[in-house]
Amino acid sequence: MHHRDNRHSSATPACEWRTLILIIAVYGLFAIVTWHFAVLPVWVSVPVGACLVALHSSLQHEAIHGHPTRMPVVNALLVALPLALVMPYGRYRATHLRHHCDARLTDPYDDPESYYLSGRDWSGTPAAMRALLRANNTLLGRLTIGPALWSVLFLAREARLLRHSPRMILRAWLPHLAGATALAVWVVGMCGIGIAEYLLFFVYPGTALIMLRSYAEHQAHAQNGLRTAIVETNPLMALIFLNNNLHFAHHKHPRAPWYRLPEIYRLEQPDILAANGGYRFAGYLDLARRHLVRAKEPVAHPYV
Repeated sequence: MHHRDNRHSSATPACEWRTLILIIAVYGLFAIVTWHFAVLPVWVSVPVGACLVALHSSLQHEAIHGHPTRMPVVNALLVALPLALVMPYGRYRATHLRHHCDARLTDPYDDPESYYLSGRDWSGTPAAMRALLRANNTLLGRLTIGPALWSVLFLAREARLLRHSPRMILRAWLPHLAGATALAVWVVGMCGIGIAEYLLFFVYPGTALIMLRSYAEHQAHAQNGLRTAIVETNPLMALIFLNNNLHFAHHKHPRAPWYRLPEIYRLEQPDILAANGGYRFAGYLDLARRHLVRAKEPVAHPYV
């Protein structure tokens, strides 16, 4: 497990105004884009809507790690409106905090965010599903079929958990459904956007953007430190992902707010790249050049 240094998060302010202002700006821009959806050209509404959905997901990630206030309930309420619809904040929080057990990163049984299957499960997977999972391990597949595949698999897992742990699932899903209802009142009732249109023009491309960020975050490796990547990118993509593309820095300093990560990476770059074995991409074009149609890794985990 890589060493976690908390020096960068020891003086957490009562309220991080940059993050709070960004939350307000995302909701404000979302209201403007959806309200004017009927008159905006698709080439404006779709990319802007997708970026807002992805940025809101990044803000939920910040809230999970204790931002922008010291009160988890307040943080959760600030990002509670489920713009991406599928995953309840409570379930995202529970699974993501388990994901931060670095000793188990990429383990298909213990890391909830792993895209791997164990060798045993892979050998028992039907041929058609194998083809889908192989395609999903290319960047092109992750961006096109990935959002649908992930949504179906996630909801199927939640349905199984509902049978075994109904209280845990309902505690996350009931507030989520309330938020989704409020969102639907605005999007459908006030703005006149159909559910199918919202899914197609906002949720799907927004989820694809989230999957672009997560595609190369981790790799299976026998050594813990070599499992987590750095993707250096332009300021716009860094803002949408709230610098979570500097993923090794985030795992090393999980309490550091998003706006501190570039400075942390700049100061610790030699140590970080030595610790992760140079697992680095020089931007998302570099990632696409290497893995657009060539899978980054096999689906079957090499060590499980």
